[in-house]
Amino acid sequence: MSDPRSLFSALGRRDLFRAAAAVTATGGLLGCSGAGAVLPAAAHGVLPDGPLQPGHGDIPGDHYLGSEPDAVRWGYVPAIGAEPVLTVRSGQTVTVDTVSHEGILEDQGRDPVAWFARHGVAADGVLTDAVAIARDYRRTPRDFDADGPHVITGPIFVEGARPGDVLKIETLSAVPRVPYGVISSRHGKGALARTRDGGAPDGITVDEIMPPVGTDGRPTGDPQQQGNVSLFTAVRPGADGLPQGVLPYGDGQEVAFGLRPFMGTMGVAHAAAGSENAPELNSIPPTLGGGNIDIRLLGPDSAFYLPVRSEGALFYVGDPHLAMGDGEVALTALEGSLRATFRLTVCRPGEGTAPSPAFGYPFGETPDAWVPIGLSDPDGVIGGQETDLGVAMRRAVVNALDFLEADRGVDRATAYAYLSAAADFSVSQVVDRTVGIHGVIPKAHFPT
Repeated sequence: MSDPRSLFSALGRRDLFRAAAAVTATGGLLGCSGAGAVLPAAAHGVLPDGPLQPGHGDIPGDHYLGSEPDAVRWGYVPAIGAEPVLTVRSGQTVTVDTVSHEGILEDQGRDPVAWFARHGVAADGVLTDAVAIARDYRRTPRDFDADGPHVITGPIFVEGARPGDVLKIETLSAVPRVPYGVISSRHGKGALARTRDGGAPDGITVDEIMPPVGTDGRPTGDPQQQGNVSLFTAVRPGADGLPQGVLPYGDGQEVAFGLRPFMGTMGVAHAAAGSENAPELNSIPPTLGGGNIDIRLLGPDSAFYLPVRSEGALFYVGDPHLAMGDGEVALTALEGSLRATFRLTVCRPGEGTAPSPAFGYPFGETPDAWVPIGLSDPDGVIGGQETDLGVAMRRAVVNALDFLEADRGVDRATAYAYLSAAADFSVSQVVDRTVGIHGVIPKAHFPT
Protein backbone atom coordinates (compact mmCIF):
# COMPACT_ATOMS: atom_id res chain seq x y z
CA MET A 1 0.00 0.00 0.00
CA SER A 2 1.20 3.50 -0.78
CA ASP A 3 2.25 5.56 2.22
CA PRO A 4 -0.31 8.39 2.33
CA ARG A 5 2.23 10.62 4.06
CA SER A 6 4.13 10.77 0.79
CA LEU A 7 1.09 11.45 -1.35
CA PHE A 8 1.06 15.22 -0.92
CA SER A 9 4.60 15.43 -2.27
CA ALA A 10 3.87 12.95 -5.06
CA LEU A 11 0.62 14.69 -6.00
CA GLY A 12 0.93 18.36 -5.16
CA ARG A 13 -2.14 20.20 -3.96
CA ARG A 14 -2.06 22.37 -7.07
CA ASP A 15 -2.12 19.30 -9.34
CA LEU A 16 -4.80 17.68 -7.21
CA PHE A 17 -6.93 20.79 -7.61
CA ARG A 18 -6.38 20.95 -11.35
CA ALA A 19 -7.33 17.30 -11.74
CA ALA A 20 -10.44 17.73 -9.65
CA ALA A 21 -11.44 20.75 -11.67
CA ALA A 22 -10.59 19.17 -15.02
CA VAL A 23 -14.20 18.11 -15.53
CA THR A 24 -15.26 21.77 -15.45
CA ALA A 25 -16.27 23.29 -18.78
CA THR A 26 -17.92 26.60 -19.45
CA GLY A 27 -21.43 27.32 -20.57
CA GLY A 28 -24.59 25.37 -21.20
CA LEU A 29 -26.57 25.85 -17.99
CA LEU A 30 -29.83 27.66 -17.56
CA GLY A 31 -29.11 31.08 -16.06
CA CYS A 32 -30.92 32.88 -13.26
CA SER A 33 -30.60 36.60 -12.72
CA GLY A 34 -27.15 37.51 -11.44
CA ALA A 35 -25.73 34.00 -11.88
CA GLY A 36 -22.64 32.95 -13.80
CA ALA A 37 -21.62 29.45 -14.81
CA VAL A 38 -18.12 28.97 -13.39
CA LEU A 39 -15.42 30.82 -11.52
CA PRO A 40 -12.66 32.26 -13.71
CA ALA A 41 -9.49 30.21 -13.78
CA ALA A 42 -7.60 32.96 -11.98
CA ALA A 43 -9.87 32.55 -8.97
CA HIS A 44 -8.64 29.02 -8.44
CA GLY A 45 -5.26 30.14 -7.13
CA VAL A 46 -2.45 27.96 -5.84
CA LEU A 47 -3.15 25.61 -2.98
CA PRO A 48 -0.44 24.53 -0.53
CA ASP A 49 1.01 21.09 -0.09
CA GLY A 50 -0.32 19.14 2.87
CA PRO A 51 -3.91 18.72 4.04
CA LEU A 52 -6.28 21.56 3.21
CA GLN A 53 -7.05 22.57 6.78
CA PRO A 54 -10.04 24.79 7.61
CA GLY A 55 -9.72 28.28 6.19
CA HIS A 56 -6.21 27.77 4.78
CA GLY A 57 -5.26 27.90 1.13
CA ASP A 58 -7.29 29.23 -1.76
CA ILE A 59 -10.89 30.20 -0.92
CA PRO A 60 -12.48 31.36 -4.19
CA GLY A 61 -16.01 32.05 -2.95
CA ASP A 62 -17.54 35.37 -1.91
CA HIS A 63 -18.16 33.72 1.47
CA TYR A 64 -16.47 30.93 3.41
CA LEU A 65 -18.12 28.35 5.69
CA GLY A 66 -16.16 25.84 7.73
CA SER A 67 -17.41 22.64 9.32
CA GLU A 68 -16.69 23.38 12.95
CA PRO A 69 -18.94 21.57 15.45
CA ASP A 70 -21.31 24.53 15.88
CA ALA A 71 -21.84 24.81 12.10
CA VAL A 72 -22.82 21.19 11.48
CA ARG A 73 -25.50 18.64 12.19
CA TRP A 74 -24.32 15.04 12.45
CA GLY A 75 -26.79 12.62 10.92
CA TYR A 76 -29.63 15.08 10.40
CA VAL A 77 -30.55 17.90 8.01
CA PRO A 78 -31.96 21.30 9.00
CA ALA A 79 -35.71 21.73 9.43
CA ILE A 80 -37.85 24.50 7.96
CA GLY A 81 -37.16 27.59 10.02
CA ALA A 82 -33.79 26.40 11.35
CA GLU A 83 -31.29 29.03 12.50
CA PRO A 84 -28.83 29.73 9.65
CA VAL A 85 -25.07 29.79 10.16
CA LEU A 86 -24.46 32.06 7.15
CA THR A 87 -26.49 34.48 5.02
CA VAL A 88 -25.72 35.20 1.36
CA ARG A 89 -27.34 37.17 -1.45
CA SER A 90 -28.79 35.42 -4.47
CA GLY A 91 -26.08 34.89 -7.07
CA GLN A 92 -23.20 34.97 -4.59
CA THR A 93 -20.70 32.15 -4.18
CA VAL A 94 -19.73 30.31 -1.04
CA THR A 95 -16.78 28.00 -0.41
CA VAL A 96 -17.49 25.24 2.10
CA ASP A 97 -14.92 22.99 3.77
CA THR A 98 -16.95 19.79 4.01
CA VAL A 99 -16.01 16.85 6.21
CA SER A 100 -16.45 13.19 5.39
CA HIS A 101 -18.04 11.03 8.07
CA GLU A 102 -15.74 8.12 7.26
CA GLY A 103 -12.96 7.80 9.81
CA ILE A 104 -14.93 9.57 12.56
CA LEU A 105 -17.90 7.22 13.01
CA GLU A 106 -18.53 5.14 16.11
CA ASP A 107 -17.73 1.81 14.43
CA GLN A 108 -14.31 3.31 13.60
CA GLY A 109 -13.75 4.45 17.18
CA ARG A 110 -14.83 8.10 16.77
CA ASP A 111 -11.16 9.05 16.80
CA PRO A 112 -9.90 9.96 13.32
CA VAL A 113 -6.30 10.47 14.40
CA ALA A 114 -6.13 6.92 15.77
CA TRP A 115 -8.12 5.36 12.92
CA PHE A 116 -6.12 6.96 10.13
CA ALA A 117 -2.86 6.28 12.00
CA ARG A 118 -3.56 2.58 11.57
CA HIS A 119 -3.42 3.23 7.83
CA GLY A 120 -0.17 5.20 7.86
CA VAL A 121 -1.52 8.76 8.11
CA ALA A 122 0.40 10.99 10.50
CA ALA A 123 -1.57 13.13 12.95
CA ASP A 124 -0.82 16.30 10.99
CA GLY A 125 -2.32 14.65 7.90
CA VAL A 126 -5.75 14.47 9.52
CA LEU A 127 -8.17 17.37 9.18
CA THR A 128 -8.57 19.35 12.38
CA ASP A 129 -12.28 19.95 11.79
CA ALA A 130 -12.85 16.20 11.53
CA VAL A 131 -11.04 15.77 14.85
CA ALA A 132 -13.10 18.54 16.46
CA ILE A 133 -16.43 17.09 15.28
CA ALA A 134 -15.57 13.60 16.54
CA ARG A 135 -14.44 14.98 19.89
CA ASP A 136 -16.74 17.94 20.54
CA TYR A 137 -20.04 17.47 18.71
CA ARG A 138 -22.87 17.93 21.22
CA ARG A 139 -25.83 19.37 19.26
CA THR A 140 -27.71 16.05 19.42
CA PRO A 141 -26.82 12.79 21.20
CA ARG A 142 -25.31 10.24 18.82
CA ASP A 143 -26.99 6.86 18.24
CA PHE A 144 -24.94 4.94 15.68
CA ASP A 145 -27.76 2.58 14.74
CA ALA A 146 -30.51 5.20 14.44
CA ASP A 147 -28.76 8.36 13.24
CA GLY A 148 -27.60 9.14 9.76
CA PRO A 149 -23.82 9.07 9.34
CA HIS A 150 -23.34 12.31 7.41
CA VAL A 151 -21.77 15.53 8.62
CA ILE A 152 -24.17 18.19 7.32
CA THR A 153 -22.83 21.76 7.07
CA GLY A 154 -25.26 24.68 7.18
CA PRO A 155 -27.88 25.86 6.76
CA ILE A 156 -27.16 28.88 4.57
CA PHE A 157 -29.90 31.49 4.27
CA VAL A 158 -30.24 32.83 0.71
CA GLU A 159 -31.79 36.29 0.74
CA GLY A 160 -34.97 36.57 -1.28
CA ALA A 161 -35.70 32.83 -1.46
CA ARG A 162 -39.26 32.02 -0.49
CA PRO A 163 -41.62 29.05 -0.78
CA GLY A 164 -42.61 28.54 -4.41
CA ASP A 165 -39.20 29.53 -5.76
CA VAL A 166 -36.38 27.27 -6.91
CA LEU A 167 -32.84 27.38 -5.55
CA LYS A 168 -30.26 26.82 -8.27
CA ILE A 169 -27.07 25.27 -6.84
CA GLU A 170 -24.10 25.43 -9.18
CA THR A 171 -21.07 23.41 -8.13
CA LEU A 172 -18.13 25.47 -9.35
CA SER A 173 -15.31 23.37 -7.92
CA ALA A 174 -14.76 20.37 -5.67
CA VAL A 175 -11.21 20.01 -4.40
CA PRO A 176 -10.01 17.02 -2.32
CA ARG A 177 -8.76 18.24 1.05
CA VAL A 178 -6.64 15.12 1.72
CA PRO A 179 -5.12 12.49 -0.60
CA TYR A 180 -7.10 9.57 0.76
CA GLY A 181 -10.63 8.35 1.34
CA VAL A 182 -12.61 5.43 2.71
CA ILE A 183 -15.09 2.96 1.20
CA SER A 184 -17.33 1.20 3.72
CA SER A 185 -19.78 -1.69 3.76
CA ARG A 186 -21.91 -2.21 6.87
CA HIS A 187 -24.13 -5.03 8.03
CA GLY A 188 -27.77 -4.60 7.13
CA LYS A 189 -26.98 -1.98 4.49
CA GLY A 190 -26.02 -1.96 0.83
CA ALA A 191 -27.28 -3.81 -2.24
CA LEU A 192 -26.59 -7.25 -0.74
CA ALA A 193 -27.75 -6.55 2.80
CA ARG A 194 -29.27 -9.05 5.19
CA THR A 195 -32.98 -8.52 5.78
CA ARG A 196 -34.33 -7.41 9.15
CA ASP A 197 -35.45 -10.97 9.96
CA GLY A 198 -31.92 -12.25 9.35
CA GLY A 199 -32.61 -13.81 5.98
CA ALA A 200 -31.55 -13.09 2.43
CA PRO A 201 -33.33 -10.60 0.18
CA ASP A 202 -35.00 -11.83 -2.98
CA GLY A 203 -32.56 -12.87 -5.67
CA ILE A 204 -29.62 -13.96 -3.53
CA THR A 205 -28.84 -16.58 -0.90
CA VAL A 206 -27.66 -16.11 2.67
CA ASP A 207 -24.17 -17.08 1.54
CA GLU A 208 -24.15 -14.18 -0.92
CA ILE A 209 -24.96 -11.48 1.64
CA MET A 210 -22.27 -8.82 2.09
CA PRO A 211 -20.61 -8.34 4.49
CA PRO A 212 -20.79 -12.10 5.21
CA VAL A 213 -23.38 -13.15 7.79
CA GLY A 214 -20.73 -14.88 9.89
CA THR A 215 -19.07 -11.55 10.62
CA ASP A 216 -22.25 -9.78 11.79
CA GLY A 217 -21.57 -8.56 15.31
CA ARG A 218 -24.52 -6.23 15.68
CA PRO A 219 -26.03 -8.24 18.56
CA THR A 220 -23.07 -7.15 20.74
CA GLY A 221 -24.46 -3.61 20.83
CA ASP A 222 -20.93 -2.26 20.38
CA PRO A 223 -20.43 -0.42 17.05
CA GLN A 224 -16.75 -1.38 17.00
CA GLN A 225 -17.67 -5.07 17.25
CA GLN A 226 -20.24 -5.04 14.47
CA GLY A 227 -17.87 -6.48 11.88
CA ASN A 228 -18.33 -3.65 9.41
CA VAL A 229 -15.76 -3.19 6.65
CA SER A 230 -14.01 0.13 5.97
CA LEU A 231 -11.28 0.14 3.31
CA PHE A 232 -8.73 2.93 3.44
CA THR A 233 -8.08 4.11 -0.11
CA ALA A 234 -4.96 6.09 -0.95
CA VAL A 235 -4.91 8.63 -3.76
CA ARG A 236 -1.89 8.86 -6.01
CA PRO A 237 -1.11 10.09 -9.55
CA GLY A 238 -1.78 7.70 -12.40
CA ALA A 239 0.22 7.29 -15.59
CA ASP A 240 -1.55 10.33 -17.04
CA GLY A 241 -0.69 12.42 -13.99
CA LEU A 242 -4.28 12.59 -12.81
CA PRO A 243 -5.19 11.35 -9.32
CA GLN A 244 -6.49 7.84 -8.82
CA GLY A 245 -7.98 5.93 -5.95
CA VAL A 246 -5.95 2.78 -5.28
CA LEU A 247 -7.27 -0.39 -3.61
CA PRO A 248 -4.72 -3.16 -2.90
CA TYR A 249 -5.77 -6.80 -3.09
CA GLY A 250 -4.27 -10.28 -3.25
CA ASP A 251 -0.52 -10.64 -3.28
CA GLY A 252 0.68 -7.15 -4.04
CA GLN A 253 -1.95 -6.43 -6.66
CA GLU A 254 -4.13 -3.35 -6.85
CA VAL A 255 -7.03 -1.82 -8.71
CA ALA A 256 -6.91 1.89 -9.56
CA PHE A 257 -9.65 4.22 -10.77
CA GLY A 258 -9.94 7.91 -11.56
CA LEU A 259 -11.45 10.46 -9.20
CA ARG A 260 -14.69 12.28 -9.96
CA PRO A 261 -15.35 14.54 -6.96
CA PHE A 262 -18.89 15.65 -6.17
CA MET A 263 -21.14 16.30 -3.21
CA GLY A 264 -23.44 13.39 -2.38
CA THR A 265 -25.69 15.64 -0.32
CA MET A 266 -27.00 19.05 -1.39
CA GLY A 267 -30.35 20.16 -0.11
CA VAL A 268 -32.78 22.75 1.20
CA ALA A 269 -35.00 22.50 4.26
CA HIS A 270 -38.04 20.41 3.31
CA ALA A 271 -39.77 19.37 6.54
CA ALA A 272 -40.91 20.91 9.79
CA ALA A 273 -39.89 18.99 12.90
CA GLY A 274 -40.20 19.18 16.65
CA SER A 275 -36.55 18.36 17.34
CA GLU A 276 -33.23 18.49 15.54
CA ASN A 277 -32.97 14.70 15.47
CA ALA A 278 -36.56 13.96 14.45
CA PRO A 279 -36.79 10.91 12.12
CA GLU A 280 -38.05 13.04 9.22
CA LEU A 281 -34.74 14.94 9.31
CA ASN A 282 -32.52 11.85 9.09
CA SER A 283 -29.75 12.53 6.59
CA ILE A 284 -29.92 9.14 4.85
CA PRO A 285 -32.97 9.28 2.53
CA PRO A 286 -33.12 11.86 -0.27
CA THR A 287 -36.34 13.87 -0.44
CA LEU A 288 -38.12 16.59 -2.40
CA GLY A 289 -35.63 18.92 -0.72
CA GLY A 290 -32.74 17.04 -2.32
CA GLY A 291 -30.42 15.93 0.44
CA ASN A 292 -28.56 12.64 -0.03
CA ILE A 293 -29.24 12.53 -3.75
CA ASP A 294 -25.99 10.71 -4.68
CA ILE A 295 -25.92 11.49 -8.42
CA ARG A 296 -22.35 11.48 -9.62
CA LEU A 297 -23.12 13.78 -12.56
CA LEU A 298 -23.63 16.66 -10.12
CA GLY A 299 -19.96 17.60 -9.82
CA PRO A 300 -18.15 20.72 -11.04
CA ASP A 301 -20.02 22.71 -13.68
CA SER A 302 -23.33 21.08 -12.90
CA ALA A 303 -26.51 22.70 -11.63
CA PHE A 304 -28.96 21.22 -9.16
CA TYR A 305 -32.40 22.77 -8.87
CA LEU A 306 -34.52 22.35 -5.74
CA PRO A 307 -38.01 23.55 -4.82
CA VAL A 308 -37.90 26.03 -1.94
CA ARG A 309 -40.14 25.33 1.06
CA SER A 310 -38.63 27.63 3.69
CA GLU A 311 -37.81 31.32 3.80
CA GLY A 312 -34.20 31.69 2.72
CA ALA A 313 -34.23 28.13 1.28
CA LEU A 314 -31.77 27.01 4.04
CA PHE A 315 -29.20 25.29 1.86
CA TYR A 316 -27.01 22.59 3.36
CA VAL A 317 -24.29 20.29 2.07
CA GLY A 318 -22.43 17.13 3.12
CA ASP A 319 -21.38 13.59 2.18
CA PRO A 320 -18.39 14.58 0.01
CA HIS A 321 -17.32 11.96 -2.52
CA LEU A 322 -14.04 11.50 -4.36
CA ALA A 323 -15.58 8.93 -6.73
CA MET A 324 -18.73 6.85 -7.01
CA GLY A 325 -20.19 4.32 -9.41
CA ASP A 326 -23.85 4.47 -10.36
CA GLY A 327 -25.73 2.41 -7.78
CA GLU A 328 -23.20 2.92 -4.94
CA VAL A 329 -23.79 -0.77 -4.25
CA ALA A 330 -21.54 -1.46 -1.24
CA LEU A 331 -23.13 1.39 0.79
CA THR A 332 -20.64 4.24 0.41
CA ALA A 333 -18.74 5.85 -2.40
CA LEU A 334 -15.05 6.65 -2.08
CA GLU A 335 -15.78 9.10 0.71
CA GLY A 336 -13.37 11.96 1.24
CA SER A 337 -13.53 15.55 2.47
CA LEU A 338 -13.83 18.25 -0.20
CA ARG A 339 -13.51 22.01 -0.40
CA ALA A 340 -16.46 22.87 -2.62
CA THR A 341 -17.54 26.19 -4.04
CA PHE A 342 -21.17 26.84 -4.97
CA ARG A 343 -23.16 29.63 -6.54
CA LEU A 344 -26.62 29.91 -4.96
CA THR A 345 -29.26 31.65 -7.05
CA VAL A 346 -32.98 32.16 -6.54
CA CYS A 347 -35.17 31.38 -9.57
CA ARG A 348 -38.72 32.73 -9.67
CA PRO A 349 -41.75 31.17 -11.33
CA GLY A 350 -42.28 32.51 -14.82
CA GLU A 351 -38.68 33.66 -15.36
CA GLY A 352 -37.73 30.62 -17.44
CA THR A 353 -34.54 30.31 -15.44
CA ALA A 354 -35.20 26.86 -13.95
CA PRO A 355 -36.61 23.68 -15.50
CA SER A 356 -40.37 23.51 -14.96
CA PRO A 357 -40.30 20.24 -12.97
CA ALA A 358 -37.87 21.82 -10.48
CA PHE A 359 -40.66 23.85 -8.91
CA GLY A 360 -41.93 20.61 -7.42
CA TYR A 361 -39.11 18.08 -7.68
CA PRO A 362 -35.29 17.94 -7.74
CA PHE A 363 -33.79 18.33 -11.22
CA GLY A 364 -30.19 18.30 -12.47
CA GLU A 365 -28.27 19.76 -15.37
CA THR A 366 -24.79 19.46 -16.83
CA PRO A 367 -23.27 21.37 -19.77
CA ASP A 368 -24.21 18.42 -21.99
CA ALA A 369 -27.46 17.06 -20.57
CA TRP A 370 -30.65 17.61 -18.62
CA VAL A 371 -31.03 15.23 -15.68
CA PRO A 372 -34.59 14.43 -14.57
CA ILE A 373 -34.73 12.62 -11.24
CA GLY A 374 -37.04 10.07 -9.68
CA LEU A 375 -37.15 8.90 -6.06
CA SER A 376 -38.99 5.91 -4.65
CA ASP A 377 -40.28 7.82 -1.61
CA PRO A 378 -39.60 11.56 -1.85
CA ASP A 379 -41.11 12.41 1.54
CA GLY A 380 -38.51 10.27 3.31
CA VAL A 381 -39.66 8.42 6.40
CA ILE A 382 -43.00 10.24 6.55
CA GLY A 383 -45.74 7.63 6.06
CA GLY A 384 -43.30 4.74 5.74
CA GLN A 385 -40.33 4.02 3.50
CA GLU A 386 -40.60 2.79 -0.10
CA THR A 387 -37.53 1.22 -1.75
CA ASP A 388 -38.96 0.18 -5.12
CA LEU A 389 -36.76 1.16 -8.06
CA GLY A 390 -39.81 0.81 -10.30
CA VAL A 391 -41.47 3.71 -8.48
CA ALA A 392 -38.35 5.83 -8.88
CA MET A 393 -38.11 4.93 -12.57
CA ARG A 394 -41.68 5.89 -13.30
CA ARG A 395 -41.27 9.25 -11.57
CA ALA A 396 -38.03 9.98 -13.45
CA VAL A 397 -39.76 9.26 -16.77
CA VAL A 398 -42.76 11.42 -15.88
CA ASN A 399 -40.46 14.27 -14.85
CA ALA A 400 -38.59 13.87 -18.15
CA LEU A 401 -41.86 13.99 -20.08
CA ASP A 402 -43.00 17.07 -18.19
CA PHE A 403 -39.71 18.82 -18.96
CA LEU A 404 -39.73 17.97 -22.67
CA GLU A 405 -43.35 19.01 -23.06
CA ALA A 406 -43.30 22.21 -21.01
CA ASP A 407 -39.76 23.44 -21.63
CA ARG A 408 -38.86 22.07 -25.06
CA GLY A 409 -42.30 22.07 -26.70
CA VAL A 410 -42.29 18.36 -27.55
CA ASP A 411 -45.72 16.72 -27.59
CA ARG A 412 -46.03 14.00 -24.97
CA ALA A 413 -46.32 11.04 -27.35
CA THR A 414 -43.23 12.11 -29.28
CA ALA A 415 -41.35 12.79 -26.04
CA TYR A 416 -42.18 9.31 -24.75
CA ALA A 417 -40.94 7.76 -27.99
CA TYR A 418 -37.79 9.88 -27.91
CA LEU A 419 -36.95 8.86 -24.34
CA SER A 420 -37.29 5.20 -25.29
CA ALA A 421 -35.03 5.56 -28.31
CA ALA A 422 -32.35 8.01 -27.24
CA ALA A 423 -32.26 8.88 -23.52
CA ASP A 424 -30.60 6.88 -20.76
CA PHE A 425 -31.97 6.17 -17.30
CA SER A 426 -29.50 5.03 -14.65
CA VAL A 427 -29.69 3.87 -11.06
CA SER A 428 -28.41 6.70 -8.89
CA GLN A 429 -28.13 4.62 -5.73
CA VAL A 430 -29.81 1.63 -4.06
CA VAL A 431 -28.53 2.18 -0.51
CA ASP A 432 -30.25 5.28 0.90
CA ARG A 433 -33.58 3.67 1.94
CA THR A 434 -35.27 5.88 -0.66
CA VAL A 435 -33.69 4.68 -3.91
CA GLY A 436 -33.12 6.85 -6.96
CA ILE A 437 -33.13 6.87 -10.76
CA HIS A 438 -31.86 9.68 -12.95
CA GLY A 439 -32.24 10.25 -16.65
CA VAL A 440 -29.76 11.77 -19.09
CA ILE A 441 -31.26 13.76 -21.97
CA PRO A 442 -28.45 14.93 -24.29
CA LYS A 443 -28.70 18.62 -25.17
CA ALA A 444 -27.10 17.90 -28.54
CA HIS A 445 -30.36 16.25 -29.60
CA PHE A 446 -32.10 19.65 -29.29
CA PRO A 447 -29.91 22.11 -31.19
CA THR A 448 -32.33 25.04 -31.03
